Order: sequence, then structure tokens, then C-alpha cells
Amino acid sequence: MIAAAAQALEGARTVLVGVGLPNIACNLARRCHAPELELIYESGVLGARPARLPLSIGDPAIVSGAVGVLPMGDLFMLFLQGGHIDAALLGTAQIDRHGNLNTTVIGDYESPRVRLPGSGGACEIAIHARRVVVVTRLTRRTFVERLDFTTSPGHPRDPAGFPANREGTFRVITDKAIFDFEPHSGEMQLVTLHPGCSLDEVRAEVGWDLRVSAALGRTPIPSGEELRILREELDPEGFYRGSRQA
Repeated sequence: MIAAAAQALEGARTVLVGVGLPNIACNLARRCHAPELELIYESGVLGARPARLPLSIGDPAIVSGAVGVLPMGDLFMLFLQGGHIDAALLGTAQIDRHGNLNTTVIGDYESPRVRLPGSGGACEIAIHARRVVVVTRLTRRTFVERLDFTTSPGHPRDPAGFPANREGTFRVITDKAIFDFEPHSGEMQLVTLHPGCSLDEVRAEVGWDLRVSAALGRTPIPSGEELRILREELDPEGFYRGSRQA
């Protein structure tokens, strides 16, 4: 998932970074696929080059080596809403076939089974970043026919009111497969299966009749250099990779 997310950032000049898997993916991308990539953290740090992976967007490690630091409001108004963010990585609790995201509630809004963190900056990021890459595990409770709440838009049927250069949710990267979006319908489609995963296994975790690309292939495995950087430089303790032996 980390390597695939890093590869999805190839060609991007600026990326808005969050914590967790998006954080390590962006730092891997800068080392392997997009050497000119500028990491921008929503706390207001521009051109970050953290010596270690930060634990949060408020971690002081983000500031070391950065081009500049500015108030969060200025970052959102001048950079994000100004159209200067090429890509952003987001997670989600639910996603539907058009890439819309829910990070607000599971269940009824007034009396939910689970109340989630909410939008934070996710809605604005999904609207104003040119491309959005979603990184999440493939489960039936995440890939749902209908969202319990729409927090962030994916591919709206009516693009009126959105920035002209917005492409919306560009790719969805999971632990079993990678999806993109069919350009005419804006509907999610399966494009690659990870080694060892089957089409039936993926279909079983999606809550709708999944569209499959005619050019369905296998996800390339991470290169030796990518694995070395992940294991030796970015995540030697296996915190992000999920295991100290990974």
C-alpha cells in the first residue's frame, strides 16, 4: 500500500500530507519517484524534509529543513484554495462507487453507532486538490453501496461549482487491490490485483456490483530500493508497516 501510494504521486509537484500511511508514502515518493515533490503539512509547514517520520501534523520534526511555516488558515486559503496543491492523500471510514468519503458518523447522524473525527480539512482538500489518492483497507464495511454521511466529495455527477482543474478522487489503494475511476461514468473500477489476491476475494469485500477494467493486471511489487528505504530509513521499527518483522 505504501509503495503503490508513493508511485501514484509520480509527476506531482506539491502534495498535502497527513499522518499515518499517507505520511510515509509521501516521504517514500520524494526519495524514489518524485524528487522535486514538496511536502506540505496542513499545520502550515511548506517544503518539509523531516529527519524522521513525524507522529502528528504538530510534531516539531516537520519544521526541520522546511522552506517555510505559515498559519494554517493561510495555508488553506492561499495554497489549497488558491489551486497550488497537485495531490493529496486521504483515509476514510466509508467510500462509495463514486469516491465520496465518510469520516463523520457510522449510523444515523443524530444517534450514530460510531462518531468519527469528522472532516477536519478533508472536505476542502477533496475539493481543491487537483487529485486525491485514498488509502484504506479493503473491507465490506468500508466499501459501501450508500454512505451513512457524505463528508468529502469524490466524482460529483454535476461538476458545476468545483475548481476547473479538479480531477477528484484519482486512485484508491487498498491492501488487496488498486482502483481508479472510469472517466465517463466516474465509477470506481478495479485495475490491478495484488499478488496472491483473487478477483472473487476483492468482489466479496465491495458492497456493490464492482466494475472491472478490461485491462485488469497485477500490482507491481515494491522494488528492492523501496523496501530498503522503508525498512532501514523511514520505518526501521515497523510501526507504519504493521510489524516489527515486516
